[in-house]
Formats: sequence, structure tokens, C-alpha cells
Amino acid sequence: MNYSKVANDLIKLKNTDLELREKLIEKKKLSQGYDVEMENLHISNAKKLNEIIDKVGFPTIEKVGIEANESAWLIIQHSISEPYFMKKCLKLLENISVENKNCEKNLAYLSDRIAVLEGKPQLYGTQFDWDENGELSPNICDDFSKVNIRRLKIGLCTIEEQTQKIRQQAKNENQKAPKNLNERKIEIDLWKKKVGWIK
Repeated sequence: MNYSKVANDLIKLKNTDLELREKLIEKKKLSQGYDVEMENLHISNAKKLNEIIDKVGFPTIEKVGIEANESAWLIIQHSISEPYFMKKCLKLLENISVENKNCEKNLAYLSDRIAVLEGKPQLYGTQFDWDENGELSPNICDDFSKVNIRRLKIGLCTIEEQTQKIRQQAKNENQKAPKNLNERKIEIDLWKKKVGWIK
């Protein structure tokens, strides 16, 4: 199997994703709902990665190298319109993490993202959204007193440090809180139903 071609393909998919994100930042559109072009790209990238996984298995560091492995993880994180695919990848990562501690952080982010998309509490506090004060804050966690213990155990900074970083990044990218949080929540719930995260 030509893993170097697989690696190059994954890196190209990631770069296309990040280039589109940069364009949306420049146009100040990043925080204005889920851009249609971006969603279509995320769906397309997820399908291509799924084909790769079906052929070669999960693209681990051993197979494709660090950059391509991280590219695969980014594609998975962004495949929010594909619940089945994200859950499939979560199971694959869970199996790999038993032998490889390097993927614990990625597993934490992915499991948190799936939990939030399903309307459940997250374990590591990696997922953020706008709050009533117009600030980005962690989505609901199962037990806030245990979040930092879990985070530090796998090499993540504290939730307080992460919150500062996320808010600073949003400022740097000119992201703005939505004008109407209730409307946004309704919009998100309708989208979650449409793609199959909730009933």
C-alpha cells in the first residue's frame, strides 16, 4: 500500500479546509452560522477519508506520519454533518488509544464533540459556544470539578487556560456573538435533527 500517497491526500484535504476557513475569517463570516460551502466541503472530506479508512484502516502516525494523522483527525472533527462517520471514527480511535497514548487528546476532543452534538454533557470541556454574556464558554460538562483532573491526566491545559485561549482566538478572528441566542439555538437544533444527531 502506498501510504505516502494517502498521507499527501489527507494533507491536501486538510489544507483545503483551512484555506476556506481563512476566507470566511477574512469576510467576517466565520461565526455567522454554518456556511453552506464549508458544510459541503466537510461532507466531501469525510466521504474521502471514509474511503481511505475502508481501504487502509485508520491513518495512524505509524502509517502516514504525524501531519497526515493530524489532518485525518481535523477532517473527523469537522465532519459534524455525518454522525455515523464520526461515531465510527470514535470507535476506531478508542481501539487505537488502548495501545497508543498519543491519540488520547484527539479522542477527548472527538468524544466531547459527539456528546455536545447529541445534547449530552462533555467530559473534558473541549467544546465551546457563545453564552448569554456574549463570551465563548465551555458547553455543559458532566462534573466540572473533575474536568481539570481529566484534562491534566492526558496533557491538556486547565479549562480556565483553554477558555482564555479560545476567547483570544475568537477576538483575533473577529468572531462575534450571535445577536439572538434563542434563534441560534433553534437553528442549531433544527440542523441537528436534519442530519441525525437528535430526534
